[in-house]
Amino acid sequence: MLSAEPLVSRPDFDLTEVACRSDHTRWSPPEVRDGYRVVLVRSGRFRRRAGGTAADLDPTLAYLGLPGEEESFAHPAGGDHCTAVTVSPALWRSLAGDGPRRPAGRTLYVDPRLDLAHRRLLSSARAGDVDYALTEDLLTLLATAVTRTAPGPTPAGSTPSAARDRALVTAAREAIAADHPAAGTLTSLAAHLGVSPYRLSRAFPRELGVTVTHYRHRVRITRALDRLTSGETSLSTLAADLGYADQAHLTRTLRHHLGHTPTTLRRLLAAGRPG
Repeated sequence: MLSAEPLVSRPDFDLTEVACRSDHTRWSPPEVRDGYRVVLVRSGRFRRRAGGTAADLDPTLAYLGLPGEEESFAHPAGGDHCTAVTVSPALWRSLAGDGPRRPAGRTLYVDPRLDLAHRRLLSSARAGDVDYALTEDLLTLLATAVTRTAPGPTPAGSTPSAARDRALVTAAREAIAADHPAAGTLTSLAAHLGVSPYRLSRAFPRELGVTVTHYRHRVRITRALDRLTSGETSLSTLAADLGYADQAHLTRTLRHHLGHTPTTLRRLLAAGRPG
């Protein structure tokens, strides 16, 4: 029995939790899927056959699936739980380039760093900041998968010049500060600036020492403090105006960065308001 629970769905990627409770040694009938996929095992193990090559998958070994690839599965050890990341062709090419397709049946060793990237991705999905924090964690995971399995250089493995990083970060900061509509998501901001999301994501740490997600929070926190200093009474309105998923998301962010809830901050800042 197979179940799939969507965790996140965006135009460029889908994140799905897959659980299989089958227990059979025979290969399943061949099936063909669309899209580029990276599938990581959270628990259990199973077998996959693609392109005539069989692999034993468990939390230490993931696999990359290609569009139109024929694959079969076997579950001789019982059930398993996986995280499946399906990526649009455009996002995949921005990381892997336009070179030859990767060999069918490609597997990927999951070292502790990639295991952590997988866990961070799931944590970001639960936290609610899908369009920046989760997207950055996803790009990190995908870039690792691409560079480790590619037969040659890829866009994900290249390092642009410092001058280009500086110009890109400056343009991104201006768009975020101006609350440009394209700054609503990392992918739309990257498209607005004419670069890949991964390119934009990597430029911020190299130039400013913080992620683009962290920088965007920095700008929104300043706006939140301004509103709280002015006596904002509706935290749900404040959260919506600043682009947070809900009041709880705003509260988690302020507590993480400032150590205080919005209610406490409003009280601390009350002394700064004219009487």
